[in-house]
Amino acid sequence: FIAYFQPFSNTFAPVDVLRDCYDQALAVDAVVGLAVGTRPDCLPEKTLDLLAEYHQQTYFWLELGLQSIHDRTLSFLQRGHDYQCFLNAYHQAKQRGIKICVHLILGLPGESREDILATAEEMARLKVDGVKLHLLHVLEGTPLGDLYQQGQVEMFEMHEYVELAVDVIERLPPETLIQRLTGDGPRHILLAPLWSMNKWEVLNAIDEELERRGTVQGERYSG
Repeated sequence: FIAYFQPFSNTFAPVDVLRDCYDQALAVDAVVGLAVGTRPDCLPEKTLDLLAEYHQQTYFWLELGLQSIHDRTLSFLQRGHDYQCFLNAYHQAKQRGIKICVHLILGLPGESREDILATAEEMARLKVDGVKLHLLHVLEGTPLGDLYQQGQVEMFEMHEYVELAVDVIERLPPETLIQRLTGDGPRHILLAPLWSMNKWEVLNAIDEELERRGTVQGERYSG
């Protein structure tokens, strides 16, 4: 198993606290590696040095939530960091040899197809080690949920998401490991898109679109 520190920011603590958490996870029988998810603004030098130790000791991935390269989108999402902050964290981690998986959301409010593909092409330029693709979810009780219920947010239909996901796949280098192609929010608070609950249907549709186009990952990669 890989111990996955997934929700929230799993580097937002002193180094000694982080080391204790990671070591406890690795001490569990049959755990052979770590995946640590966090934000690019939660990676000071000492924490990066710690993560580099685990990269040397075990199978290790650092997962960075980015979602978009466009600062106007990051501001709308109230991410609290800009794209330059991501680049700084990314390059400092890569200098230490750490494998990085970047999380992206397709369908963010205000983003066009060209905006989304620009994010994909920038990930290709960086030659990121891994990518997780998410579709935009609207959850009850969130600011985005309020905007959706007021009719201010449009959502992808499934065929639109599938086509765009394949557009992104085509632009990523063949060496980039795509670790996720879709996702689904908690059913009891999911407002939209409801089709996202049928995860296998979405995955199968992506396979079918790849076959229909006769294309593969990296088909439009120009690096």
